[in-house]
Amino acid sequence: MSLVEQFGPHLPFLRRYARALTGSQESGDSYIRASLTALAEDPSQVSEELPARQALYRFFHVIWGSTGARLERPGGAMTPETRLQALAPIERQAFLLTALEGFQVSEAATILGKTVQQVEELIAKAHTDIEETLSTKVLIIEDEPVIAADLESLVEELGHEVTGNATTHTEAVAMARANPPGLILCDIQLADNSSGIEAAHEILEELDVPIIFITAFPERLLTGERPEPTYLIPKPFQENTVKAAIGQALFFHPSSESVAAE
Repeated sequence: MSLVEQFGPHLPFLRRYARALTGSQESGDSYIRASLTALAEDPSQVSEELPARQALYRFFHVIWGSTGARLERPGGAMTPETRLQALAPIERQAFLLTALEGFQVSEAATILGKTVQQVEELIAKAHTDIEETLSTKVLIIEDEPVIAADLESLVEELGHEVTGNATTHTEAVAMARANPPGLILCDIQLADNSSGIEAAHEILEELDVPIIFITAFPERLLTGERPEPTYLIPKPFQENTVKAAIGQALFFHPSSESVAAE
């Protein structure tokens, strides 16, 4: 089996993970390129004893650990602040692997080279970190009432303020302008058949705000073409998955503080 056949189906999701881990598409993709280059040069570095997806993520973490802050973003050297963003704490890695990527704790332990107990402790620490995340204003763009209500309840449980729930492109843009949010949770297909993606792009022309896409069709956004979302959650979603994405989005986005809920 070729490398493409073995690992190709898992690469879109590894890109998603790398971007969430680093906080940007540019930095995450740089680590993916470094990993794929190393893999092409010596395929034997990937464990044949593990399932393909688990082996790929483990290899990615080997590259992550060996390159670290020495891997620069295109256009110049990383500053101390961006190095801190790129080197996410180990508890966030453990939490993302289990909550965002769906690995079992034992699988995450293998990927990270930790014991199961250590990973459980890291995940618990990540939960605490997320609960202490800066509170902000959240705009929900979702046309299904039950899902919107679930998201609103989860957001408020985390200590954030929901500014509104838009069900169409026009509503979303108007709400964002009227009460600028610090975070947006966005579906891609809205009530009047308008596009959540187009609404997000229009909002981003005026506001610097992180957007988490929540969709039943994640493959439509994970195409390998730019622009792709840094934060993408498939439906039906798990609470921990949304919490992980919210924590990462606010942690890595400096403008969130400027629109924090009062």
